[in-house]
Amino acid sequence: MLQQYLIAGRVEAGCDEAGRGCLAGPVTAAAVILPADYRCEELNDSKQLSERARERLRPVIERDAVAWAVAMVEPHEIDRINILRASILAMHRALDALEVTPDAVLVDGNRFTPWRDVPYTTIVKGDATMLSIAAASVLAKTHRDELMCRLDADYPQYGWARNKGYPTADHRAAIKAYGISPHHRRTFQLLERPTLF
Repeated sequence: MLQQYLIAGRVEAGCDEAGRGCLAGPVTAAAVILPADYRCEELNDSKQLSERARERLRPVIERDAVAWAVAMVEPHEIDRINILRASILAMHRALDALEVTPDAVLVDGNRFTPWRDVPYTTIVKGDATMLSIAAASVLAKTHRDELMCRLDADYPQYGWARNKGYPTADHRAAIKAYGISPHHRRTFQLLERPTLF
């Protein structure tokens, strides 16, 4: 059972990102404020859920949340500022887009920078601990996956509908065969490192 509050009675926004380790596409973040005493038995860390379960949960979270927002940082921005800063920027953009200002922010992981003057707490494995972070992980993942499936229609050679831009063997083979697209992150190791003997 996931924990609802870090501090009871406080309006807390959970934040998480998706796509940090991908070779292509944006890094996507979500911020979610859930109602007091919210219950959703199926909700868990998005990585522990099947794609079908995430898709089923997304409209439930979007309907039930007090406020939610999703934001992206594009590959050219990632290349300019690096993936860690881009992940935090995506979370800041999602928080900026919330219609309700939280009293505090709960962030999955161990790195964040202050957002406005709102206190924050980083929580390692927060997506498997806190309900609001788990909800954010589902929204970040499903919104990003949906985008990568749309991009796949224009760039089918990379298999993004299947790999979602992650560094699979097939994705790397396609980059080697076809070169890079405008959606690839140029500062990432797009091809396998050569084997040293």
